[in-house]
Amino acid sequence: MKFKILLPSLLLFSFSLSAQKASKTYAITGDGNNDYLWMNIRQVDLNTGKIQNTIFEKNKTAYSLTDVNSRQSVSQAAITDANIYTNRNYPTATFVAAAAFDKRTDKLFFIPMRLNELRWIDVSNQNANAKFYSVSSSLLPISNGTDESAHITRLVIAADGNGYGISNDGNRLVRFTTGKKPVITDLGGLIDAESNQGISIHNKCTSWGGDMVADAYGKLWVISASHHVFEVDINSRIATYKGAISGLPLNYTSNGAAVDDEGHIVIVSANVFAGYYKVNFKDLTAQPIQGSDTKYNASDLANGNLLFQKEADAARKFAIFETSDLPVAGTKVVPNPVTGNSFKVLFDGTASGVYQIAITDIAGRNVQTSRAALSKGQQLTTVNLINKPANGTYFVKVLDENGKVLMTEKIVIQ
Repeated sequence: MKFKILLPSLLLFSFSLSAQKASKTYAITGDGNNDYLWMNIRQVDLNTGKIQNTIFEKNKTAYSLTDVNSRQSVSQAAITDANIYTNRNYPTATFVAAAAFDKRTDKLFFIPMRLNELRWIDVSNQNANAKFYSVSSSLLPISNGTDESAHITRLVIAADGNGYGISNDGNRLVRFTTGKKPVITDLGGLIDAESNQGISIHNKCTSWGGDMVADAYGKLWVISASHHVFEVDINSRIATYKGAISGLPLNYTSNGAAVDDEGHIVIVSANVFAGYYKVNFKDLTAQPIQGSDTKYNASDLANGNLLFQKEADAARKFAIFETSDLPVAGTKVVPNPVTGNSFKVLFDGTASGVYQIAITDIAGRNVQTSRAALSKGQQLTTVNLINKPANGTYFVKVLDENGKVLMTEKIVIQ
């Protein structure tokens, strides 16, 4: 008997979208005069850390800014007092600390720090006149000059194609669509994992500011300005502390983060002019990119690459399995989805023997393995989850005493 097991079409679709190489990376920078005016948009090569070209330059690039709801447009002529820093008619007024690039539409989304608007620019537009668009929302509150807790400082496009933003204090996770009229949804505040041991996603000293990237499995990764790393499950809103980046210079804040084409995270500081650093995500150590740009500091980085893309691509290659003439004819996993701390495997027509029941993630990494001694005939075996893994898609594999895979079945853990 042959079994053919398919990953869900939606999962395959998201992998196919993210598997395309995305080399465009954008930085929100100052003017290059040892300033901290984060109002310019420049393209950067993450492999070298060098600026490639300028998309929008403060006080130099002509623009139009269109409200997609009212369809009203303004240009720099609408600014009569020459104050572009606080005037909402200027695209990057009040400075920008959060940006996200949607590679499918070539839109660079951003949220000005003190405006309740989601804005974006079509970076594929080759005209001299930069075209910006905006949509306002009460879910993006305007904070006063001293309270920065509500500022959206982390923004990214996730594997599901939606954009996500997180406030400084972690009390607001928002989602936005990326169509012509984005819809913004408040998902609620983040929740600290029990394992965080006192390092909270809400703590101002350790966890505010910075940036975040998305991974190919649907998770978000926050890198705070103080170099602390959290994994965020979008569905549960649980933020799990993963450690702190080491090897960075004194006073180097990690304000911008993006994934390069090799799958590494590259970070840059808005506080010092010390170039770009590449982070080894296995041990969270950082190394400088030699010769990278030190003229412009940057408050944010954005591109379309996803963390762990290579692992996801490898999993996609093995998304369709074929096994030959299995002795396990009617094996099933119940319940599926798994909502508790255990599930049962139904064996039907199995030969007597000792079998291994392995749980792996979709990249093939082992989560746990247990043994079951079975006699011939139909029977149920209970598998207890020793440490219940994060919600998501996994595979249950049954192996015989020789290590031969007899059955593979997809499960969803909720």
